[in-house]
Amino acid sequence: MRPFVTLATLAALGAMLATTTVPDPAWGQGGAKQQWELTKEQKDRAAKAKNPVPADKRAGSVENGKKIAMTNCAPCHGNAGKGDGPGASALPKKPADWTAKTVQAESDSSLFVKITDGNVPMPPWASLPEKDRWDLVNYIKSLGGKKS
Repeated sequence: MRPFVTLATLAALGAMLATTTVPDPAWGQGGAKQQWELTKEQKDRAAKAKNPVPADKRAGSVENGKKIAMTNCAPCHGNAGKGDGPGASALPKKPADWTAKTVQAESDSSLFVKITDGNVPMPPWASLPEKDRWDLVNYIKSLGGKKS
């Protein structure tokens, strides 16, 4: 009986894998061409949001954002923000690779809304002070071009 259960389990797993879409390497939010799209309400909020830290004064913000990321985000997004943290393998969706072109192409305000609202399995981080969420955005943006 045991070999039959094993074969049946393998057959079921194979069927499941054959019908599953390959996650986007940057976002992990569905099929290869899909990204984490904002809802209309989120797009409206993003359109009104503006990064309060001037571009030439972001060094301190980036440092604080890195500290916040290491505490709250690294378990899933990894220490380098590549979506390869120790908890990532247990998630149904791969965490975003913050160094990827698709993530880096996101507007600051779009990233801010995504951090604020979350997207299962990523929790919403609205409980973080607004300044800290903007610092996270600035840290994520600082990772552009860092592929190693």
